[in-house]
Amino acid sequence: VSAEMALPLWKNLLQTTKERILQQRRLSLYNRAHGYEEELIKKKLQQFAGGSINLSREDNGIGILTLNNPKLMNAFTGTMMVELQERITELENWKDGKGLIIYGAGNTFCSGSDLNAVKEISNSQDGMNMCMFMQNTLTRLMRLPLISVALVQGKAFGGGAELTTACDFRLMTPGSEIRFVHKHMGLVPGWGGAARLVRIVGSGAALQLLSGAARVDPEKALRLGFSEQTLSSSDESRALEEARAWLSQYTEGPVSVIRAVKKVVTAGRELPLEDALRTEKDIFGTVWGGPANLQALVRRPKHK
Repeated sequence: VSAEMALPLWKNLLQTTKERILQQRRLSLYNRAHGYEEELIKKKLQQFAGGSINLSREDNGIGILTLNNPKLMNAFTGTMMVELQERITELENWKDGKGLIIYGAGNTFCSGSDLNAVKEISNSQDGMNMCMFMQNTLTRLMRLPLISVALVQGKAFGGGAELTTACDFRLMTPGSEIRFVHKHMGLVPGWGGAARLVRIVGSGAALQLLSGAARVDPEKALRLGFSEQTLSSSDESRALEEARAWLSQYTEGPVSVIRAVKKVVTAGRELPLEDALRTEKDIFGTVWGGPANLQALVRRPKHK
């Protein structure tokens, strides 16, 4: 096969593979068959206004997602839950993205759900719908082809603690804490936090953190392998700078390659081995013979 013929074939394969990977990522965990009524729950959630979820996308391919409701320690109002879904859709469509930092305004992370909204939707069906809505959103966050890090300042409680588990990594500032307080609310995690926590720290530690509603300070988080590093500053802008610097060691390099790395890891984590291997083969096919690969071959012709 000549090079002229191979290129369109390769491009074609690239396109179909991309589409398939995208479809897998977009698949909702829940649909009508599960009794899930997305439009209905969005309408309900929209009645509980306040706060916002802000996204800024930087030229270096790092996005900054801010939970912005400082009056309530960045608790999720209904409109913030809906906005989070919108921001995740924007991130799914951001072709140049490589990394994502999630943090809370006003030097604290997130205190979970706004109890005013929760009280109003306390019937079981609404609760289940809210649970399915947030699980869908956080699963899509986890599957983004971006390397994500939660920057935890102040408190990450309840749903806020669950949100940290939907990121690839967690960084904590001095004096901050993560706490799964669900037991004290007569609940268990419902946004996928328990399932993800088990995969991060193992079932024994997860059981302790959930059944003890234990305070996880930076030291304990490091010991459990729950956090990667304790940053040196608690100051908001300095901590954000440190988080940027920490993340940049993993996002340096061509967009296509960084995104491919995240995709193969996601496949390995989520799929049965044979499917994960096939997905890895497909993603490998999108970068093999690609610009970054060809440049590297030119730069490094010999083994030394």
